[in-house]
Amino acid sequence: MDIQKTKLDGAFLIQPKVFSDQRGFFLESYSKKEFLTAKIDATFVQDNHSFSMKKGVLRGLHFQYPPFAQAKLVRVIKGQVLDVIVDLRKNSKTFGHWESFELSEKNFKMLFIPRGMAHGFYVLEENTHFIYKTDNYYDAKSDGGVSWNDPDLNISWPIKNPLLSEKDQKQQSWQKFLKNNPF
Repeated sequence: MDIQKTKLDGAFLIQPKVFSDQRGFFLESYSKKEFLTAKIDATFVQDNHSFSMKKGVLRGLHFQYPPFAQAKLVRVIKGQVLDVIVDLRKNSKTFGHWESFELSEKNFKMLFIPRGMAHGFYVLEENTHFIYKTDNYYDAKSDGGVSWNDPDLNISWPIKNPLLSEKDQKQQSWQKFLKNNPF
């Protein structure tokens, strides 16, 4: 497992070792030992699976407010996404910065997202399956988000009019989030 730091403090791009032959492949998608060696200390308590039928779906930017903030380990098992994270942590040297990663069934890459980051992804292929582990349970009252196309964040999405949920159409602006930032 190759675990590389990203530009955002505490986030890591992970390339598992993939063993392929005429039957298919095998990979280790998680190793507590490997994570601890890379100084990633997260105990996962929940697994989630998101399915997007159509190319052009955008989910996010989501987060959980403390004390239900979540670290995530995300990956695509079928299809392809552009995954985006935004640092919400006021005391972080990368506060307010964003970074994107292409995750797909072909490249096998995974992304570790620490607590205190907003997360979203844009679906690049039909019938995409996106799975992720979290280190805290989902709490509906702690659900939060920031608008995917906020001009202050200026994220380079490859689309102007994605397919959005009603919830994601109404997310708060970056400026509104900053007024009550608990991170």
